[in-house]
Amino acid sequence: MSNALDAVLAQYEKNSQGSSDSNRMSQEERMKKYFACILPQGQSQGQRRVRILPTKDGSSPFVEVYYHELQVGGKWQKFYDPGKNDNERSPLNEVHEELMATGKESDKELARQYKSRKFYIAKVVDRDAEDEGVKFWRFKHNYKNEGILDKIIPIWRQKGDITDPEKGRDLIIQLVKQKTPGGKDYTSIQTIMHDDPSILHEDAEVMKSWLADELTWQDVYSKKPVEYLEAIARGEEPRWDSETGKYVYGDEAIMSMGGGKSSGVADPQAGADPDEDLPF
Repeated sequence: MSNALDAVLAQYEKNSQGSSDSNRMSQEERMKKYFACILPQGQSQGQRRVRILPTKDGSSPFVEVYYHELQVGGKWQKFYDPGKNDNERSPLNEVHEELMATGKESDKELARQYKSRKFYIAKVVDRDAEDEGVKFWRFKHNYKNEGILDKIIPIWRQKGDITDPEKGRDLIIQLVKQKTPGGKDYTSIQTIMHDDPSILHEDAEVMKSWLADELTWQDVYSKKPVEYLEAIARGEEPRWDSETGKYVYGDEAIMSMGGGKSSGVADPQAGADPDEDLPF
């Protein structure tokens, strides 16, 4: 029995340490792990260069993940869908299903905003910021076959495995500013070209560290608790209470904004996703 006890305690200790390490990633460190194709204000065009890293098991580097896109607190945000991704309860999907079930066209239209969408996430190296190590590039699936992946696949077909560390290819992404029908500026990927074949990095140790890096997209992109998803499904705006170190909801959320003493602890998931231009 002592062996079983030791195994359980070791497992618990390992899991506890893993959670702590994840939470210790500062907001500044987390932001450096996003590869976002967004032009800064005042810049009408630009270019990004990126190298997609190979997977260790030879599987596709494009992981399929579903996210909801909702406006909370006046800002568009992405929320991980536990229903589509993990077959777990998803309050936002419940709202979508309830609205669709009424049969009313107005409800069907409203239901669209609660439906999660497919995204791809790839592990990459940002050639303009190699010192920041591996990053993750998340982009939306396009059902009209006009999306980012649709621009990458022809290169793959013509040139072979572009993730090969010895003879793969960097992608050159051409960006331009466009406007939504409402007049808002957003960044659009105009074209994706490929560079000549090249080694991932001339320094063997740097290349080895990138290929062996254990960081995953789950470590970087936040997953809100089910209580949070329930709250935004009700139209609430959850608040982070630095005193208790947790989210508060409903009337409690409003009260938490009062003159309580702040501990200076920020919401570990606040702003966890970079601002992205979404031409809705």
